[in-house]
Amino acid sequence: MSSSWIAVIAVLIGVFGVAFVIGRLMTLRSGLLKGAAEWPALDDGDVEDLGLSRTGPTVLHFSATWCGPCVGLRRIVDQVCAELPGVAHVEIDMDANPEAARKLSVLSLPTTFIFDTEGRQRYRASGVPTAADLRAAVEPLLA
Repeated sequence: MSSSWIAVIAVLIGVFGVAFVIGRLMTLRSGLLKGAAEWPALDDGDVEDLGLSRTGPTVLHFSATWCGPCVGLRRIVDQVCAELPGVAHVEIDMDANPEAARKLSVLSLPTTFIFDTEGRQRYRASGVPTAADLRAAVEPLLA
């Protein structure tokens, strides 16, 4: 093999390595949770429309009848709410209430939110979070 072929192969490996690193960094960045300052603020009318509790934290999740993972999420949320008294559970059908989904920028199902007693969003997850993740997000709001 000539030295020019070795140089070409080395350059290609370097280019693919740099592309991999850049792609990995972009993927990690897009998967990070948003900071609370980036979440849309809710006014009192929105809090009432969504059915959020004023006496304790509320776990709100968006689902649809055709959403398979939403069934599993419902069981997890029911389990966490049963273990932690004072936590309300609200489920909104995205097909029946698309305006609520637009207000909270819901783009995929299931999407789960946790709101405090003042209606501030404290947690958001797309997909099915674990029961431990939900408990960890709710327990500080109960203190």
